[in-house]
Amino acid sequence: MDAERLLTLLALFGGRGIPAWIDGGWCVDALLGRQTRAHDDLDLVVAREDVERLCAALAEAGYVPRDAGTDGAPYPDGLEYLVDERGHQVDVHAVGVTPDGDGVHHMANGEDWIYPARAFAGRGRVLGREVACLAADVMLVCHTTGYPLDATHRADATALADAFALPLPPFCWAEDEPGERAGPTDQPSEGEPSDGGAAGNGSPGRTGEG
Repeated sequence: MDAERLLTLLALFGGRGIPAWIDGGWCVDALLGRQTRAHDDLDLVVAREDVERLCAALAEAGYVPRDAGTDGAPYPDGLEYLVDERGHQVDVHAVGVTPDGDGVHHMANGEDWIYPARAFAGRGRVLGREVACLAADVMLVCHTTGYPLDATHRADATALADAFALPLPPFCWAEDEPGERAGPTDQPSEGEPSDGGAAGNGSPGRTGEG
């Protein structure tokens, strides 16, 4: 998923009045104001009531649900994977918005991942254009929780922490990563919210972000 394609999709959503916040690896790069690596996909956080319209817009742009058999089914409150014929992928994280402005993402394991209201005040830049993305402190927690970090994702987290003078949250290394395992190594215990960012009810169980 390249920068030009990302901006084209955001313009498509904006033209239809669909708010969407960049998550994942592209969020890190938007917050840094520069692209630091290639990205397999585009992660988006979208309000539950807007998911169907966003997926319809993606369908008109040639994107279809990745998993066979889901085509035409109601969009669940969860994670949607959509791809085009060239393999460009968009991952849609649906959230219910609480009266306080928090976003509640229902995960496949039955637990909730909470995006605090301040998460949606984030702003970054892609190719010099301002984009809506998750706030840096929340993104840092999201990017280090729920899956072992490989060298690429650790570099993302370290760059973000350094740029915004944020403490690097606890994380665990991917088992197949070579070399010394410097830095934090333990995940928050089950049921323990992560300070300074999104809090999960129990083990977050988020999938690895692109």
